[in-house]
Amino acid sequence: MEKFELEPALKDEIRARVMGDGFVKIVQSVRRNGRSFRISLRPVVIGGARKIQAEMTDDGHVQVKNLDAHGVTTGLEEILDQKGARDLHLITARGDLHVRVTKKGHVLVSRSAETEREVVAMPHDRIKRTPLTSFDATALLRATGLADGDGKIRASMRGKYDQVNEFLKAVGELMGDAKAEDGRTFTVVDCGCGKAYLTVALYHYLVQVRKMPSVRVVGIDRRADVVESARKIASQLDIDGQVTFVEADLSDVGLADVTDGERVDMVISLHACDTATDEALAKGVEWKARYVLAAPCCQHELQKALSGGCGAGDFAGLMRQPILRERLCDILTDSFRAMIMRVLGFRTRVVEFVDGEATARNIMLKCEYGVKPGQAAPVGEYLALRDYWKVTPWLETRLSTLLEKHLSRYS
Repeated sequence: MEKFELEPALKDEIRARVMGDGFVKIVQSVRRNGRSFRISLRPVVIGGARKIQAEMTDDGHVQVKNLDAHGVTTGLEEILDQKGARDLHLITARGDLHVRVTKKGHVLVSRSAETEREVVAMPHDRIKRTPLTSFDATALLRATGLADGDGKIRASMRGKYDQVNEFLKAVGELMGDAKAEDGRTFTVVDCGCGKAYLTVALYHYLVQVRKMPSVRVVGIDRRADVVESARKIASQLDIDGQVTFVEADLSDVGLADVTDGERVDMVISLHACDTATDEALAKGVEWKARYVLAAPCCQHELQKALSGGCGAGDFAGLMRQPILRERLCDILTDSFRAMIMRVLGFRTRVVEFVDGEATARNIMLKCEYGVKPGQAAPVGEYLALRDYWKVTPWLETRLSTLLEKHLSRYS
C-alpha cells in the first residue's frame, strides 16, 4: 500500500456508507502547495427526483454539479484516490466517520458513537428571487443570447446575467415605491448600451414587474453594428416601438434626440469606458433626470494627470507601483464623481452592486435628485480633496458651467 493511501477495508466502509441508506454528506479537504481543494457530496431533491450534488471549491472558486448514479461512483472514487494530507468527514444516519491523513502519510481514523438521525434530502430546485425571475423572461434571455434555446443561462454569460439582475435590483431599490405620473411616459436613456442586455431587460422590468403603464427606453451607442444588432433584438421581442436606439457618440446626443417633449426620468450607464461614464453623469444632470445610475469601467484621465506628478506628494512611493496607482485613481475618480453629483443636488451612494466574481468593475453610483444644490458641506469636501491632489476631474470640466457658481462661493 502506497504512502497516503487508505486501506482497502476503510475504502469499502466509506463506499458502503455513501451508497447505502442513511447517507447525509461526505466532505474532503485537501491541502496542496499552500492551496486548498474541497469537495463534498450530499443528497438533494431536484424536480422531485433524488440526486447527489457535488460541490467543488478550488482555491475559492466554486463549481456545483448534480450527479447521476454513475457520476456519484466516479466522484466518490476520486475522493478515495486522493493523495497527500487531507481530512475526510462522512456523516450518515447511524454515525460519523472522520479520517485524517497527516503530512507524513499517517492515516488517523475515528468513529462517532451510534446515532439514529433522520435523513431528509433537501429540495434544491427553489428559484432564487431576482428581477429576471419575477416574470417570464425566457424570450428576453434567448433573444439577447444570455440563455440557450432551452432557456438555460449559458455558462459563458452567467457573469453578465448576474450584472443585469443586480443592476435591475439597484434600480428598484433607488426608485422605492415611486410610480410614473399619470399620463406620462417614463423615459430611460441607456448611455453606451452595447449589446442591449440591460436596455431591453430594464424595459421589461419596469413594465412587467413595476407595472408602469407607459415606458420608453433609448439606447445610445456609437458602433453601427452593435446598434443594428440591438434593433433586431427589440424587433424580435416586438418592443421596437418602445425600445429604440441611437447611433451616435454620447457627447453629440441632445435631449431632442432621446425624447419627444417628455423629460428624461432616468439615465443609466453600465461599464461605459473612461470619460464616457462622466459624460453619462453629465447628461443625467443636464437633462434634469431624477435618477442616475452608473457603473464605471476603466478610468484613465486621472491616471494621466497623477502619472505626470500632480498631487503625488507623500504618496510618491504608492504612485511608483502601477497596480496601486491604478486602484487609487479608480477610487479618487469615483469619489470626485460622487461628490460632484452631491454638489449638484443628487443624493448619492457608492455601492458594490454585484459580486466581485461576476466582474471586477462592480462599483455603482446611485444618484437621486432631491436636495438643494451648492450646499457648503458637499462643496467643501469636494474642494478639499481636489485641491489636495492638485487635479481637475474631467467631470468638473464637463459641467463647469453648472458647477462654477457653487464652487466659486467657497474657493
